[in-house]
Amino acid sequence: MDLKKLAAALIPDADLLEPDSYEQIYPERNTAKGAYVTRLAPSPTGFIHLGNLYSALADERAAHTTGGIFYLRIEDTDEKRKVEGAVESVIRSLKYFGIKFDEGAEIDSPLNLYGPYYQRQRAKIYRAFAKRLIEQGRAYPCFCTAEELDKIREEQNAEKLTPGYYGKFAKCRNLSEEEIYSALRAGKPFVIRLKSCGDIKNKITFRDAIKGEITVTENDQDVVILKSDGIPTYHFAHVIDDHFMRTNLVIRGEEWLSSLPVHLELFKVLGFKPPVYAHTCSLMKTENGAKRKLSKRKDPELSLDYYRKAGYFPKAVVIYLMTLLNSGFEEWRLKNPAADISEFKFKVEKMGKSGALFDLDKLNDISRNEISALSPEECFGFLKEWADEFGDAKDRQHFTDKAYIVKILNLLMGTGGKKRRKDIERAEQGVRLMDYFFDDTFSPEYSFRCGKEEANAVLQGFYDVYDPADDNSVWFEKLKAVAASAGFAAENSEYKAHPEAYKGSVSDAAEVLRIAVTGSPNSPDLCTIMGILGKERSLARLKAAIK
Repeated sequence: MDLKKLAAALIPDADLLEPDSYEQIYPERNTAKGAYVTRLAPSPTGFIHLGNLYSALADERAAHTTGGIFYLRIEDTDEKRKVEGAVESVIRSLKYFGIKFDEGAEIDSPLNLYGPYYQRQRAKIYRAFAKRLIEQGRAYPCFCTAEELDKIREEQNAEKLTPGYYGKFAKCRNLSEEEIYSALRAGKPFVIRLKSCGDIKNKITFRDAIKGEITVTENDQDVVILKSDGIPTYHFAHVIDDHFMRTNLVIRGEEWLSSLPVHLELFKVLGFKPPVYAHTCSLMKTENGAKRKLSKRKDPELSLDYYRKAGYFPKAVVIYLMTLLNSGFEEWRLKNPAADISEFKFKVEKMGKSGALFDLDKLNDISRNEISALSPEECFGFLKEWADEFGDAKDRQHFTDKAYIVKILNLLMGTGGKKRRKDIERAEQGVRLMDYFFDDTFSPEYSFRCGKEEANAVLQGFYDVYDPADDNSVWFEKLKAVAASAGFAAENSEYKAHPEAYKGSVSDAAEVLRIAVTGSPNSPDLCTIMGILGKERSLARLKAAIK
């Protein structure tokens, strides 16, 4: 069979470059020895999840720790699954968590010399190499219909055989010249398949940068490399792109290990050196005492939108993921709490070999610590950004008064004290913690443990003596006097010694005021709260609580 003639018939494009010319178009990168070139290569499906951030952080750290390049490539070969705005969503979401690309799709960079970074825009490159493989007898047309492929699968299932297109099931592998040209004249749609030379009886030992030596069987599947629309499959496209974008480290999920034999054979048949592969462990969670993988369907915390909507401090999420990514990071962080995480010497080989257990409680704890370290002004900016995007109209209106919010945050964060408070875990929670400082979101439930008469006496008594000029000690002395006149013990020790002699302790009297002013029996320093609210608003709340 004249393979050059066949290749021209199957891929008649007149404007294809010689495959070898791409070596000059995309030369080796001018990076230092040992520098990693890594990539994040999502499909534009609209759903970006924690696993993407986990991989992106590993890619970014591996590249930038070694003085390399981290780029964004969009693998959009599956047109049916494409979602408009998905690429922008990926960039926006990763930017929120501080992940920055050096080059790539939608990235304005002088380093953008290895594009286009959308696979559909690189179709001619793939077609040039597919044409060469046909000329070499390493690829062939397949005219099997969907129904015929279904029948093959049914036969394999019945015989309990490995599913796929191989061996006796590769119906079009040995078509004659006449059969091929007859099908082409009839206008039958076709795909281009790799003609595999592998044998599953043979083993390949492969060194994974994370998992160490892995033994896999050779590939014997005649996988599709060009679909019927002339666009490549993921397998074919990513091998060519990783070579010509000069990727030398591919960090990806362990679910891709099953495809490794296909990818290694494609690199070999194309004459390319494969990159270093590093297969990460899955993110796991504990449920009913057992571990399982995080699931898109079951676990809302897998979506990055979950963290943005809840207002997790982005740096906290990154720090937590770093504790999962590299052994030694947590200890380093404890010793260097103020250091930028870029100072940590990230090592791919220190990544976990088994499933990483995702612990939301630990993330919450890290988030509280990180937010507590902010200045009130910095915290205002963080909370305002959340309120502007995810809050309601009342939240956005509240954040127009920066000076008032900063006063509140000084209290909530304990800025003036020796030890910072850690009341704020997430932006959403932080915004809600401030609701009682605004009349339009203050909704108290007056539930006093003492009787109505006693509560009214405390409220009226304090209403009559309150002065916003009082400091904490004067404020508290007035409260004790009011409590005593209402039948409460002015000292907690007195109440403990003779509880039967009083209607409650001074703490019970303070709780009455606290509920009236804040709507809750628990709050930070009440004297400071009333000072922030101001005399008019504080007295109005005391009066409103008297029944």
